[in-house]
Amino acid sequence: MQPEKKKIAPHWQILIALILATGTAVVFRNISQTVADDSTAYRFIQMAITVCGFIGNLFIQALKMIIVPLVVSSIIAGIASLGGMKGFGRLGMKTLAFYTGTSLCAVLVGLTLVNTIQPGLDENGHADAKILAALESQSDTASSEQKAKVEAASERQAGDYADLFKKMIPPNIFKAASENGQLLGMIFFSIIFALAMTRLPKDHMRPLLGSVQGINEVMIKVTEWIMLLAPIGVFGLLLPTIYNTGPELFVLLGKYFFTVLLALAIHMFIIMPMILHFVGRVSPWAHFRAMRMALLTAFSTASSAATLPETMQCVQKNSGVSKRVTSFTLPLGATVNMDGTALYECVAVLFVAQVMGFEMGVAAQLAVVVTALLTSIGVAGVPSASLVAILLILNSSGIPNANMAVVALLAVDRLLDMSRTAVNVFGDSCAAVCIARTEGEDVLSKGAPNS
Repeated sequence: MQPEKKKIAPHWQILIALILATGTAVVFRNISQTVADDSTAYRFIQMAITVCGFIGNLFIQALKMIIVPLVVSSIIAGIASLGGMKGFGRLGMKTLAFYTGTSLCAVLVGLTLVNTIQPGLDENGHADAKILAALESQSDTASSEQKAKVEAASERQAGDYADLFKKMIPPNIFKAASENGQLLGMIFFSIIFALAMTRLPKDHMRPLLGSVQGINEVMIKVTEWIMLLAPIGVFGLLLPTIYNTGPELFVLLGKYFFTVLLALAIHMFIIMPMILHFVGRVSPWAHFRAMRMALLTAFSTASSAATLPETMQCVQKNSGVSKRVTSFTLPLGATVNMDGTALYECVAVLFVAQVMGFEMGVAAQLAVVVTALLTSIGVAGVPSASLVAILLILNSSGIPNANMAVVALLAVDRLLDMSRTAVNVFGDSCAAVCIARTEGEDVLSKGAPNS
């Protein structure tokens, strides 16, 4: 018998796809800048970019396709096994407390760094005229789609966030399941349904629970099939992103990018591991290894919701968290827990204020902290995500030329979006691990999972 060939681990496949996509995009961009627009080489590159974008979007849609049945079946099966309202209430309070605490930590990290590094000021401590000129130039040359997106987001008012509570109780659950930003309504319905199930006689509940658990197992299997295509999907997603992002604005906004990425890194690699160690009493390194597939998927897709199926897989299979904890904490976290987004909103707002020469005192900055914390909870249910929250904070703070600045930042936001999504997903997974430990579960006790 021939020895069985050793397969490349899935996380290595995704990492290789990321590297290949980056290298190919750089080569394509260099070639397209040296050839005529009507040449065969240029047309081939444009066709390749279009095809890759199409494949990447198919991968995202496949992941989103399974979110609703996976989330609904997971929550119902998980909460029904808790044994009623008492177990659910305890788990809910722990989850909300954890998410609020870690989001506050993230915002404070961002606030500290943006005031320390001051990316919007020059060496003399004044508003950087070069950055302001670059932002104005980028805003003038931005695509009509980007301008329309910012214009639509700027029309939203603070009162629009009250709609978040309305979305918790959708009048039509089937319509809510088919619309983006309605995951909160599905979670609420699933919780009510599960609680009602626990009130049924056992002989009535048992077959219903068995059916729901069966659906959940089917969706887990479908998730595994879709993730077999992850390297191809990741390649298709990243290639157009790198190709379309020019280096010029990145150079001028170097301090801003460094500030955001450093703040995200501190939160992800220092704050959260400390919480894992001291609160969860588990090895942070073991959990990082357990979550590597989910983190790479989050970075590639820039979508916490699309990554949710893989996040649940990693937390359950690799970190060893029970289904009852995973099925409640992770879907809720993908909707309301946005550590990276809250941090980014704080840094972006104060950066724009610095560039515009707008002085913000301690009280104003504390208001930004509170607003960033609150709006990060609602961005998942609002179109344009953090863009809406940033504009809301800028306009409420009275910072001039808010739309112009956001249009410019939007042009180079994709890479930062990918990074903060990975932080969001890791924060959700840490919550699941720590809460599972407080529930007495034996999580990551045997160290990191096998490669």
